[in-house]
Amino acid sequence: MIDFKEEIAKSIEKIIKIDIKEIKTNIEVPKDISMGDLAFPCFVLAKELKKNPMEIAKDLKEKLEEDNNLKDYIEKMEVAGGFLNFILNKKLVISSLLNEFEDKKENYGKTNIGEGKTVLVEYSSPNIAKEFHIGHLKNTIIGHALYNIYKYLGYNTIGLNHLGDYGTQFAKLIEGYKRWGKEYNFSEEPIAKMADMYVRINKLCSEDESVLEECRKTFKKLEEGDEYCTKIWQEFKDLSLEEFNKIYDLLGVKFDSMNGEAFYSDKMQEVIDILNKNKKITESQGAKVVDLTQSGIDTPCIIQKANGSSIYATRDLAAILYRARTYNFDKCLYVVGIEQSLHFKQIFEVVKYLDLDKKYIDGLEHISYGMIRLPEGKMSSRKGNFVTARALLNDTIDSVKDIMKDRDIESKDKIASQIGIGAIVFNNLSENRVKDSVFVLEQALNFNGETGPYLEYICVRAKSVLEKAGYIPKLDEVNIEILQEKESMQVINLLSNFGEIIKKVAEKNEPSILARYLINLAQSFSLFYNNNKILEEKKEIQDSRLYLTYMVKTVLEKGLELLGIEVPERM
Repeated sequence: MIDFKEEIAKSIEKIIKIDIKEIKTNIEVPKDISMGDLAFPCFVLAKELKKNPMEIAKDLKEKLEEDNNLKDYIEKMEVAGGFLNFILNKKLVISSLLNEFEDKKENYGKTNIGEGKTVLVEYSSPNIAKEFHIGHLKNTIIGHALYNIYKYLGYNTIGLNHLGDYGTQFAKLIEGYKRWGKEYNFSEEPIAKMADMYVRINKLCSEDESVLEECRKTFKKLEEGDEYCTKIWQEFKDLSLEEFNKIYDLLGVKFDSMNGEAFYSDKMQEVIDILNKNKKITESQGAKVVDLTQSGIDTPCIIQKANGSSIYATRDLAAILYRARTYNFDKCLYVVGIEQSLHFKQIFEVVKYLDLDKKYIDGLEHISYGMIRLPEGKMSSRKGNFVTARALLNDTIDSVKDIMKDRDIESKDKIASQIGIGAIVFNNLSENRVKDSVFVLEQALNFNGETGPYLEYICVRAKSVLEKAGYIPKLDEVNIEILQEKESMQVINLLSNFGEIIKKVAEKNEPSILARYLINLAQSFSLFYNNNKILEEKKEIQDSRLYLTYMVKTVLEKGLELLGIEVPERM
């Protein structure tokens, strides 16, 4: 497919000597097609050229009009404010898209830019023996979308679920079990029982320092392989995984590795040995730490507690060593809440002292995300005021069933599940990931809003048109002239940009870019659908509009699949 942005960027680069990638990145698709098909914001050049953007746009237009290379691609250029707008050669845009789509169809937008490169995506990573709440759900959804997108771009993509299955919280549970274990029947709702026990033991620890100290000693015993502690820990882990897998099955999420923190317990000594060899460990109040003040981080990174037990930073460092050797990764992405930013700054600094190749150090990235809250406020597993993922998923699916109760369609349960899960997934991906958000069920399930159910509905509508027609036209039956009116061109311009959108998601590790794109495409198609009769008497018109509908259906379906949303057959 012709890369119109690339061609424009090449011509601009000849005039203004700045990096072509920077020029191309700044070329955008205007929201209103009447402004043009592509636009270059000249504001980005104002500082360097010491001119106002309007003057830059006028000068650029005059010089670009003399470029013979652009004449084939551009019908017209217009200056609007500080923007230089480009009206592309419509026939060329349409034919380029049609040929590319016909060649790839369901794989449209797929590339091999990641060929030969490995990306690790660590996501979900819930704590064993705790309820999987809606914060974990956001983590899982973001990570799964990134996993899908990197895979679609040709990367060898490995999904890692770094389970929180070690640390003082397990010692607390073991201590709670010693005191109250006989009061609980763990064969029913095991995580709820463990969570209740966790809240109780936390309360006791806050009231009595000696109980907290006993928990610390218990964790040391667990690390040393104490038979009783290990047995209880394994039982809690098995029960938790059984429950977590029910949620993963609902979401369609699978992992390539489920190695949790405990997996690295016998690999931590090497971290300490290397840091000692490189003279990076100092003592602070009996604990072993790495001082990071020279790196601008005031808080030292604790490597080993004063009582000799490990800490999760050491396990993360051991994991990096293991992953570098096992996977030879190019990128290792950590999808973890923004509140852990300091932790990742620390370990990304400390890892520089572990004698690793610079490639691995440079490939580490914290993909942070904001808090998700309920209308009534922040959640806390310690206090026990949180909404579980299972409860949220079930409530949402039940709400969809209620909405659909009077509809005469088959497979209602399956469709309700697809719509309900789609609503939750899209709600978590539709805004910039670092923004805090409030989850409101009624808004997420609005079939007329910018939601998952709305996208699914538009996709089902497009499928329904194709089913009524009973065929998909061949490419040579499409008349390019018919698709040059305003509503069709708006859709075509968006379709042409699908591949670039997917690449941009990976560049910024931001799934909301794809989510917003799909909303724009669905809204543009809805306008096209409402203003243009698709199934009509003139076959030439019908074939052209039908093929456009087929493209929209395919791209919406693929885009939703990449986000982790399944489209129902009926709604």
